[in-house]
Amino acid sequence: MKKIAVVILNYNGASMLRDFLPSVLKYSPEAEVVVADNASTDDSVNVMRSEFPDVRLLLLDKNYGFADGYNHALRQVDAEYYLLLNSDVEVTQAWLAPMLAFMDANADVAACQPKLLSYKQKTLFEYAGAAGGFLDCYGYPFCRGRIFDTVEQDNGQYDNVVDLFWATGAALMIRSADYWSAGGLDGTFFAHMEEIDLCWRLRARGRRIVCIAESVAYHVGGATLSKSNPRKTFLNFRNNLLMLYKNLPATELRSVMFRRALLDYVAAFKFLVSGNIPDFKAVIKARREFTNIKSQYAGKRAENLEKSVCGEIPQRTKFSILWQYYARGKKLYNELPK
Repeated sequence: MKKIAVVILNYNGASMLRDFLPSVLKYSPEAEVVVADNASTDDSVNVMRSEFPDVRLLLLDKNYGFADGYNHALRQVDAEYYLLLNSDVEVTQAWLAPMLAFMDANADVAACQPKLLSYKQKTLFEYAGAAGGFLDCYGYPFCRGRIFDTVEQDNGQYDNVVDLFWATGAALMIRSADYWSAGGLDGTFFAHMEEIDLCWRLRARGRRIVCIAESVAYHVGGATLSKSNPRKTFLNFRNNLLMLYKNLPATELRSVMFRRALLDYVAAFKFLVSGNIPDFKAVIKARREFTNIKSQYAGKRAENLEKSVCGEIPQRTKFSILWQYYARGKKLYNELPK
């Protein structure tokens, strides 16, 4: 068994493989680097075979999406630690060593992430993960270094190791034993929110998640679906609701889901009055599909609650991040209630 495997899930990312795989190979000597191709229709497979012939290539038979694509790939990888890495990430010298050392020294930590900065503006945190994620009482994620559209400069203000609610799927290091004991990523999500859902299961089962700021990576972001893509809006809203349903304690389920319904329709109305009809339709479609398929997740919800050992997870805040951000003007993580 290898100590660590860096696994890159690729879909139609030939140019990104050319741009970013060399840094992974150069700066990850302690790892097996694996590229799993999600049935790309571009030149990805030819690029791998001709330009990176020594890299292990896994060919999936169809596009399973981010979540189930990783499940199919990781079943073929034998390592103590997996490092799930987006294909549009540039890594830095010795980036793996601090994360490996921390995980080896802290058996109660299931997963960690590097400090994630913007590839395009390298002094800024990156939207998708920054210095680690948290969740508010209604299921809205935010990060140290990024709340909604406010992204902070990295001045070392979040270089300390703290417990997180979730670590970014763009560069997620996780013990293989924890990955599979928690059920892996939920393949029915396809993409978006799947890493937060997995981290919620891990945290509820008493496992820790942290950010190791000594490790640094630069992420392009939005390489598969742009931020304004209605498909992304649909997946984010639908999967967030499914995540809440699967993981919320019984005492909170009805009240949180009622308030989320109100907030979702407010978001839809805001899209409508601004003339953004595709995103308005995406939110309504997400609400409708959640209602139609919710019953299919009853078994997953029962399993998650049965295996939970935590009454409350401190990194899921008691406050609403919407209220803090829009009503109180708290735009930075360090301004939020502790």
